[in-house]
Amino acid sequence: MSISRLPFAVAAPAFGAALLMLAAPGAAEAHILQGEAGGFLHGFEHPLSGLDHLLAMFCVGLWGAQMGGRAVWSLPIAFPLIMVVGGMMGIAGVPLPAVESGIALSIIVLGAAIALVWRPPEWLAVLVIGVFAIFHGYAHGAELPTAADPADYAIGFVVATGLIHLAGIAVGLAFQRLRGGELSRALGGLIGLGGLYFLVA
Repeated sequence: MSISRLPFAVAAPAFGAALLMLAAPGAAEAHILQGEAGGFLHGFEHPLSGLDHLLAMFCVGLWGAQMGGRAVWSLPIAFPLIMVVGGMMGIAGVPLPAVESGIALSIIVLGAAIALVWRPPEWLAVLVIGVFAIFHGYAHGAELPTAADPADYAIGFVVATGLIHLAGIAVGLAFQRLRGGELSRALGGLIGLGGLYFLVA
C-alpha cells in the first residue's frame, strides 16, 4: 500500500498527538523552559516550547503530505538535517540577522504554500524549507544552555522536530482523504495568518 493511501485509522492517532502538542500548556510561551538545563531532554523540549517553531515544523510535514510522492519524506528529512547546520552556526556565534523574522516568515510562506496547494519541483521545495531550517536551527543553537552538551542537545531537538514532522504528515494524509484536501488548505491558511502575528509581535 502506498503512503498516499495510508488508512485514516493509522493517521488518526498521530493527528490526536498533534492536537495535544498544540494544546500543551506553555506552548505559546516561545523559547521559555523551566527547570534545570539538560542535554537531550532540554533539546527535545525546545521545539515544543515555542508555538512558532512547532507550527513551522508541522507545516513541513503537512506540505510534504500535500505534495505527495517523494516529498512526503524528503522535506521532513531535509529540514532537521539542515537545521543542525543552523544550530552549529548559533552555537558558534556566527552572525545571522533577523532570526525571529525569518522564523515568522517560514510560518507565513509554508502556510501559504499549503493554502494555495503550491507544488513546486522537489528541489525547490527542499531549498525553501532549507533556508527556513537555518533560522530555526540557529535559534535553537543560540539558546543552548551553558550546562547542556551540544551533541545531546542537537539530537534532542532533531528527534522532537522529526516527531512534529510525522504529526504533520499524518494530519496531511488524513485530510487528503477528507473533502479532497480542503481541510489541509484551510489549516494552512490559518497557520499562515498566525505567522503574521509572530512577524509583527
